[in-house]
Amino acid sequence: MFGFIATAFEAGGGNMFVILATGIIMLGIIIERAVVLYFQANPNKEAFIKILTKYILTGDLRQAINVCSSSKFPMAKILQAGLMKATESDELVQAAMDEAALREIPKIEKRIGFLAVVGNAAVLMGLLGTIFGLIRAFGAVADADAASKATELAKGISEAMYNTAFGLSVAITSALSFAIFQAKAQQLIDDINESVVTVLNLVVANRDKFGKSE
Repeated sequence: MFGFIATAFEAGGGNMFVILATGIIMLGIIIERAVVLYFQANPNKEAFIKILTKYILTGDLRQAINVCSSSKFPMAKILQAGLMKATESDELVQAAMDEAALREIPKIEKRIGFLAVVGNAAVLMGLLGTIFGLIRAFGAVADADAASKATELAKGISEAMYNTAFGLSVAITSALSFAIFQAKAQQLIDDINESVVTVLNLVVANRDKFGKSE
């Protein structure tokens, strides 16, 4: 395996290292986004809302806020902003959660779009390497003697194909990761929107209990 990779980089020329750099950037984004989307921003929504519902129904607003403040999930921060205004008007509660959402949701979507850019760049870099390889092949054939023409042509075509294959490998991985992370981010945002509506309805229906529990 490593021998094949070494051969590919040797035959593919300097452009292979440019594609490699693109792949390393892609890998860094994939790891960072996977950690955020599947661990740091991915709460158990049902369990979290169940706990908040229990405290809101009993009028224990302070404990509901404490539950949110002890969590680092974007959903918790957005709901905490609304609960902090729970004793005020419905409009202020909604506005507080909307403002928090404007801060937190971009953290979920951050850098996902870069994967599409990296994928496109990898394709273009592979194409550029392919063109360089073909230029080298035809140039070498034009200048070479009859005995070495086949060898020089093979080297140039080999360079072209290695660049194409490597560029497409990076691009396909990037495109698949983009689709997966985009879907996950949308699911998290949908969960946030659903939770905001649920908590807002609970606050409106139980606001009269909050003053009694303080």
